[in-house]
Amino acid sequence: MGDIITGMDPSGGEGKISFDAAHIADVKAWLNSTFDAADREVPEFEYTPRTVAHLHAIATVSQARTQAATIVAGDLRQKASEYRSQGLAHENLSPNAVTSAQMLASVSNLLNIKDTEMSSFLVAMGDLSLRKTDVEEKRARAQKESKILLENTRKAIARLTYLKRTLTQLEEEIAGREGPMAQWQTNLRIMVSKERQYLQQLSNYKALLSRVGYTPEISHGVLMQMVENRNELERKTKPLLDTLRSYQDLPPDKALAALAIEDKRREYAAAEKYLEEALHSALNTPSE
Repeated sequence: MGDIITGMDPSGGEGKISFDAAHIADVKAWLNSTFDAADREVPEFEYTPRTVAHLHAIATVSQARTQAATIVAGDLRQKASEYRSQGLAHENLSPNAVTSAQMLASVSNLLNIKDTEMSSFLVAMGDLSLRKTDVEEKRARAQKESKILLENTRKAIARLTYLKRTLTQLEEEIAGREGPMAQWQTNLRIMVSKERQYLQQLSNYKALLSRVGYTPEISHGVLMQMVENRNELERKTKPLLDTLRSYQDLPPDKALAALAIEDKRREYAAAEKYLEEALHSALNTPSE
């Protein structure tokens, strides 16, 4: 076996080197004994602190187990010798006795007892009964929890089915309302355009009213009063107009015609003054 030793710290001190050397020696001895027992050679590998530590741990556990197995085997050989000295050798027993002994050994191994005393069997059976009861209780709890989980699973599946059906209905409703929604959006755009148009017209009308002298004091009641005054003025001036028209049928008399025309002009001027005063009075009167 070619040995390759690396990973040693030359500055680690004598204690460090002797400690690593002792571990390497233990590992080499264990490997040689193990592979010699199998009639094989130890393979070559690199001795590093990590491999040495790992193999040393394995060797320690293996040696402890080998020592325990050796002790148990020796005890069994001693017991077998005692049984033979008492005439209980395998060849001296009947087939039924051998079968019973094998069955007893199987039961002992199953119950994990080291002797065949009745008390040991009773203790083992009691322990097995307690373990059985504990297992049954755990099984009952597991079954109860399983039923609860199964019921919750059923409810979750039903809920999921309901949600899927609801989602399908919503998708169908969305598909059916896309057309009306598009129409509503078109109408909304039209309404927004109309709103801007009406606002512009309102602004134009306000500017026009401002140019013609409209004031907020001219309310509907004032306008109605002005209409009544105009009607009253027309009622008063109508006879004058009729009289003036009748004069057109008379023969021309310049002096009389001039006097008549002047008289009617005064009456017409008085009527216009009355209308003007009525309009001013209506404008100055606060609306109710």
